[in-house]
Amino acid sequence: MRQTGLAGESAEYISAREELGRAEIELMRHRERVADLRRRLPLGPVVDDYVFEEGPADLQAGDGPVKTVRLAELFPRPGRDLIVYHLMYGKKQTEPCPMCTMWIDGFNGVAHHVAQNADLAIVAAAGLPELRAHARNRKWTNLRLLSAGSSTFKSDLGSEDADGVQDSQVSVFTRDDDGSVRHVYSAHPRMSDDIDQRGIDLLSPVWHLLDLTRRGRKDWFAALRY
Repeated sequence: MRQTGLAGESAEYISAREELGRAEIELMRHRERVADLRRRLPLGPVVDDYVFEEGPADLQAGDGPVKTVRLAELFPRPGRDLIVYHLMYGKKQTEPCPMCTMWIDGFNGVAHHVAQNADLAIVAAAGLPELRAHARNRKWTNLRLLSAGSSTFKSDLGSEDADGVQDSQVSVFTRDDDGSVRHVYSAHPRMSDDIDQRGIDLLSPVWHLLDLTRRGRKDWFAALRY
């Protein structure tokens, strides 16, 4: 299947590009099968109605008063799922994770699109003032940012160990008609012994852009500043 048609393409290039095109189609179809399996997962267990700390929505207005919000209250209306990204920041992770920060930079840009279909929140173990300061520095103006430092949310979900070491993760929840919240799905960058850092790559366009190039991503790692 031809994807390009530039003058001067060699027969070798055309053959290799058509092989790649067939592989890309196969990959897309497989991704659709995986997404269907994910959608058809049975509902998971009911989880605790965890309490989070949340600051004001206006990041430019200062930290302001601290309020608390429960997990069930993160669903503003029925018929929606909640996506939670576990930011590696807080307790043993004294600096925000650069890779998580890159992910969330992207989420901030598309949050208003996601909000048409699902709810999205960023949860960290860091204290609320530190979390809000990082958000202001990154200009995260479109995200709901929550501190779970005083709850067992992150440890129960597996993104924090007993020593307070943080880990990245994405989790999806749904809410029953009676208000109970159920865990649906979680994914982690480490998928297996030989797949250490690519388990949630689909959440960031950075990797996909780099993978289009001849040099690929190599061992590049995000930084908080360049």
